Amino acid sequence: MEHALIGGNGSFMTTGGKQSFTVEDIERLPEGERAELIDGEMYSMASPTLTHQDMLSWFTMKIGSYIMEHGGKCRVLPAPFAVYVLNDDRNYVEPDISVICDESRLDEKGCHGAPDWVIEIVSPASKYTDYVKKLNLYEKAGVREYWIVDPLQKSVTVYGLEKKEGPVLHSFSGQIRAGIYEDLELDLREYQL
Repeated sequence: MEHALIGGNGSFMTTGGKQSFTVEDIERLPEGERAELIDGEMYSMASPTLTHQDMLSWFTMKIGSYIMEHGGKCRVLPAPFAVYVLNDDRNYVEPDISVICDESRLDEKGCHGAPDWVIEIVSPASKYTDYVKKLNLYEKAGVREYWIVDPLQKSVTVYGLEKKEGPVLHSFSGQIRAGIYEDLELDLREYQL
């Protein structure tokens, strides 16, 4: 039996080289251990930092408040939340924030198909995965809008995937308009840690 090792980019590899994993492998992980699956390659998920969790809470609260105040039908769901993004057995992610407007995609297990809007809060260890692997996966799956929030750079990269727009780089010193809503603007100057 081959033993799983964590590769330099955060992916799991077997001692005999790369191995293709499935959603079943994710489901068999020990309690408390989290990973994502992109095209059969497994990526371990490190424990989040205080800044990461604080930003996750801020974005979730702001977007959730907007949806509630406007009688919206979308749901904002923070990680950990299972997203079977391509509805296959080789891709499974837990975006930091998923905004899902099609209730038929949701069940107690998670989201089956692409969320409408995904926000990832990047860490130094997850940059390649978030900026390359997940960008390609989310575009392929039909995610309408993808934001990558970089707390160290104090920037947000916005991809309007539905309209084939982006990347547009924003700093924390201004407002960012959400593409899937007509009048939702998030003012990152309000964010305080």
